[in-house]
Amino acid sequence: MSGSITAYVGLGSNLEQPHRQVERAVVRLDLLPGCRVVAVSGLFRNPALQAPGVPEQPDFINAVAAVETRLGPLALLDALLGIEAEQQRQRDGVRWGPRTLDLDLLLYGQMQVEEPRLQVPHPELVRRPFVVHPLMEIAPGLRLPGAGALAEVAAGLAADELQRVGAVAGFEHGTLMEPA
Repeated sequence: MSGSITAYVGLGSNLEQPHRQVERAVVRLDLLPGCRVVAVSGLFRNPALQAPGVPEQPDFINAVAAVETRLGPLALLDALLGIEAEQQRQRDGVRWGPRTLDLDLLLYGQMQVEEPRLQVPHPELVRRPFVVHPLMEIAPGLRLPGAGALAEVAAGLAADELQRVGAVAGFEHGTLMEPA
């Protein structure tokens, strides 16, 4: 897509068939006007955060998608929130609680965005193995604005709680597989 930028989106779910929720979100991302999904990591299972005030909940299924987009960062954020709403994401005030779908705009090219509604790179990106390691699958040579080489960040984050559990249909090898 000419005039586009590559954005990276984190996808996660731990309710109502999480694998299907993530796969459906990838399809919806690809259908957004001015967007095309060009790569998706494998699906990874990881335990939900256990902390005071966070309810017990099922494990999450996470992935990362590379999206070529002509949308600006805030327009893309709004589109991601729309997909979450379509998939019945409930924002009930429980931070890190269970959800049908969570879409995070992780990176928008090499831009750094500081807006009241959006911070890019995502402020937690470098501390989240369930984002960094899937991102390594599809963009191992990536440099993170303000944080350096993705490979160096990944080397410092343990992945022992991550379990690769499959792939998004059509993206079995990371990039879109064209029908034979």
